[in-house]
Amino acid sequence: MSDPFALDDDIPAPFQPASPRASAGPVAVPPDAPWLVGLNPEQHQAVTTTEGPVLVLSGAGTGKTKVLTARLAHILASRRAQPWQCLAVTFTNKAAREMRDRVAGLIGPVAEGVWLGTFHALCVRILRRHAELLGLKSNFTILDADDQVRLLKQVMEAEHIDAKRWPAQALMGTIQRWKDQGRLPDKLTAADTTELAGGRAQELYAQYQQRLLTLNACDFGDLLLHCLTLFLDHADVLAHYQAQFRYILVDEYQDTNVAQYLWLRLLAQSHKNICCVGDDDQSIYSWRGAEVGNILRFERDFPGAKVVKLESNYRSTPHILAAASGLIANNEGRLGKTLRPGLSHDAAAIEKVRVRGVWDGPEEARVVVDEIETLQRRGESLATMAILVRAGFQTREFEERLITTGVPYRVIGGPRFYERQEIRDAMAYLRLINSPDDGLAFERIVNLPKRGLGDAALQVVHNAARARGLSLFEAARLVVETDEMKPKPRKALAGFCDDMLRWRERMATLSHGELAQVVLDESGYTTMWQNDKSPEAPGRLENLKELVRALADFDSLQGFLEHVALVMENDERSDVDKVTIMTLHGAKGLEFDSVFLPGWEEGVFPHQRAMDEGGNPGLEEERRLAYVGLTRARRRVLVTFAANRRIYNQWQAALPSRFLEELPDSHVERQAERGLYAGGASSAAWNSGDVGGGWRKPEAQGTSWQVASRESAGDFAVGDRVFHQKFGNGFVVAVDGDKLEVDFDKAGLKKVLGSFVETQ
Repeated sequence: MSDPFALDDDIPAPFQPASPRASAGPVAVPPDAPWLVGLNPEQHQAVTTTEGPVLVLSGAGTGKTKVLTARLAHILASRRAQPWQCLAVTFTNKAAREMRDRVAGLIGPVAEGVWLGTFHALCVRILRRHAELLGLKSNFTILDADDQVRLLKQVMEAEHIDAKRWPAQALMGTIQRWKDQGRLPDKLTAADTTELAGGRAQELYAQYQQRLLTLNACDFGDLLLHCLTLFLDHADVLAHYQAQFRYILVDEYQDTNVAQYLWLRLLAQSHKNICCVGDDDQSIYSWRGAEVGNILRFERDFPGAKVVKLESNYRSTPHILAAASGLIANNEGRLGKTLRPGLSHDAAAIEKVRVRGVWDGPEEARVVVDEIETLQRRGESLATMAILVRAGFQTREFEERLITTGVPYRVIGGPRFYERQEIRDAMAYLRLINSPDDGLAFERIVNLPKRGLGDAALQVVHNAARARGLSLFEAARLVVETDEMKPKPRKALAGFCDDMLRWRERMATLSHGELAQVVLDESGYTTMWQNDKSPEAPGRLENLKELVRALADFDSLQGFLEHVALVMENDERSDVDKVTIMTLHGAKGLEFDSVFLPGWEEGVFPHQRAMDEGGNPGLEEERRLAYVGLTRARRRVLVTFAANRRIYNQWQAALPSRFLEELPDSHVERQAERGLYAGGASSAAWNSGDVGGGWRKPEAQGTSWQVASRESAGDFAVGDRVFHQKFGNGFVVAVDGDKLEVDFDKAGLKKVLGSFVETQ
């Protein structure tokens, strides 16, 4: 077996005698050293407190990257350690490159010798050296997500596990969560696996791991898990790396999972010179394994640890910081810090955080895009503006409004709404119903969800279509009447054709929104995503609901399909100044001059699923997410919420988010549409003082709400209270000349002529 401690040729062995210059011990660093210049007192303390465990609580915009870089430069320049004796861990390759470049710019190429990278990259480096101790060869393969699922499918097939009842992708997600928790198959209990794969999940996990060893392969979860096994089973290897890494630096510590936490604790036990930088108030990734408890227990894990709080924010205005601090103070599970301005601001130019209440989603999109256009006319760049949503389905109305007004935009972290997989699939069903000759739509959904129609069956359809000059759908209807296909696929294809004909007939009796819902449900497409256990599945279901809702805005299915085709032509040139649309999760670490935060309503934000599944910890993470959203803004924030949302073509009252109540009044300017809070509203929930969940309507608290500018047409305006002889009392929610859309107290939403109603 090769030497388990053999190192890369360009890195000296850690147990060799240090150079004479290094052996003389640390040297003094001048106070005007470039990495120390410009640091505030807290940053300076975090950089120069090199010995012992240090926790740097770095609030949003307080310069954590600067501190990490300066600290590493200070350790190396003061000769407290050789480069290879420093371990610096980041969460992304981009962050690792940035840190290495910055340190090299401060102290020169010596920075190249530092062990600096992501958890996975550093673990690969260790495992390549000691692979034989784990039953692997040093040239092991790292499988991607597709290969992982394919391998697990092979294991499940060999054990005769029903893949339809227990999808391999869902079981793989569970296995990866176990790995993130540092749990091998023999560490699982019956309670962990009883409801998975017929109670055989533990066995399948063990066989999957054995197959990986046979293939000389690892998946991403194994990289940390194997390192933990290596350290725990081979004390000499652990002692080697504990002795080598005299200083450990960790970025974004609040995002570590259990396996990463255990790995760091083991390595730090010798010198205990570990510095973790993070912000417990920005821990928002529990859904992918992050444990906020790791940062909260740091002082217990490392007794005598020094805690340094970075609270001087160099990004946002005082009003934004005060609003964010007031909000996050409602969380109980936090270490506690208060952001304060680190820069001077022109008091006359500082805007308060604005909260705007509107009647519905389309009005919310109009308000936000109008504001964007106003800022653009003032000369501000679209690239400095961002719309940050809680859930992906929220982007549709903003995308369509931006396209209507000609404002360029880009969606970061995912495709545009109509480019998403589930939307394209649903649209293919609608396209084929609308136009049976659409062969591309037929090919996309004929076996989606799986109907047992393999390549051989589809080839029969293609051959018949070419031979007879027919569309694929007509050819399919023809071949199911023959014996050219095997009985099982022929029956499945016949059922599909019958479904399409039935749905096409129902176009005459159902609205296109209702038809879309029927198609999604009866085809099994909705059920397919309901049974999918991947983290993306709930969001896909929300997007499908939003698609159904969008259909209600159009007079015909054909009109909707044409609209989508035009929407897809939005300018994709990279050199165009564009507004950014992205989720709040994706926005962490970014900053913009102007930030728009829509959908602050109960069930949307905080998200109902997060509260249902996570309880109070889930609610606190949602609040941290709101804090992240507010602190992305440098100059201004507009928070919006709608009194009504349309779901399946039915208007439903939406309650304002409890987070709005938690924003301190002295730093917030509140504004609502006429009638939204004055004189009662059409929903009983709005009329009551307490609407549940701890939220009370603003007038009950004495909160000052301004009336938004009047949007009038003729003698009526959105928000007017009106009376109709037949439908009774209601509020105007839309005005189109003399045509009104009114939400009546008892009759619901109706379209009426202005000449038939009276203002009250």
